[in-house]
Amino acid sequence: MNWASFYALISGVNRHSTGIGRIWLSVLFIFRILILVVAAESVWGDEKAHFTCNTQQPGCNSVCYDHFFPISHIRLWALQLIMVSTPALLVTMHIAHRRHIDKKLYRQAGRTSPKDLEQIKNQKMKITGALWWTYMISLLFRVLFESAFMYLFYMIYPGYKMFRLVKCDSYPCPNIVDCFVSRPTEKTVFTIFMLAVSGVCILLNIAEIIFLVAQATSRSEVNRHLNNSKDSQVGAWISQKLFSS
Repeated sequence: MNWASFYALISGVNRHSTGIGRIWLSVLFIFRILILVVAAESVWGDEKAHFTCNTQQPGCNSVCYDHFFPISHIRLWALQLIMVSTPALLVTMHIAHRRHIDKKLYRQAGRTSPKDLEQIKNQKMKITGALWWTYMISLLFRVLFESAFMYLFYMIYPGYKMFRLVKCDSYPCPNIVDCFVSRPTEKTVFTIFMLAVSGVCILLNIAEIIFLVAQATSRSEVNRHLNNSKDSQVGAWISQKLFSS
C-alpha cells in the first residue's frame, strides 16, 4: 500500500483541525505509519519462512503457524490504521462540500475572479455548526475503532509478549512438536510500542472531544450572555420611553 498517498489524503483536514487534532495526525504519521513501513515490516517480513518446527512432516509448519498466528501483526496494524484514519475523510468531504457551496454563492454574487476562488480554497473552516457535529462523529468513530482493534488484538494474541517456543499437535503433525518463532524479542518490543501509541491516540481523541465540547459550551454561554444583555438593553430602553412619556 502507498502510505504516502494515504497520508496526503487524510492530511487535508489538518489545517482545519484543533491543535490536539494536529498532534494526533503527527503521531499517526511519525510513530505509526513510518514505524510500520520503515521498521516493523522488515521485522515481520520473514515470519512465515522462519517459523520452524522440529519435524519434516509436510504441512505441519503451515498448520501450526496458522494456529498461533491467524492474522499477521503487520496486516492487523495496517487494517487498524486504515480504519482509524477513514473517519477523517468525513470531515474532508464536509469541508469540500462547504467550499462547493461557497463557490456557488460567489458565482451568484458575480465574484468569479481567481483571487476569490483562491481565497475559498485557502480559507480555514471554523469547527462550528454542522461541521462541529461531523468532526465530533469522526472522533467518536476513531475512539471506537481504536478500542475495537485493541480488544481484537488481545483476543487473538493474549498478552503482548511474543512466544519464543510454541508446542503444536494439530493435524498433520505426527505428535506434539516444538515450533520456534523468529526474532521474538524484536517483535515483543514493536508490539509494546504499537499498542502504547494506539493508547496515546485514544487519549488524544478523547482530549479533543472534551476540548470541543468545552469550546461549544463556552461559546453557547457567551451567546446566551450577549442575548440577555441585548434583552436587558431593549427592556431598559422601553422603560425609559414609557416613563419619559
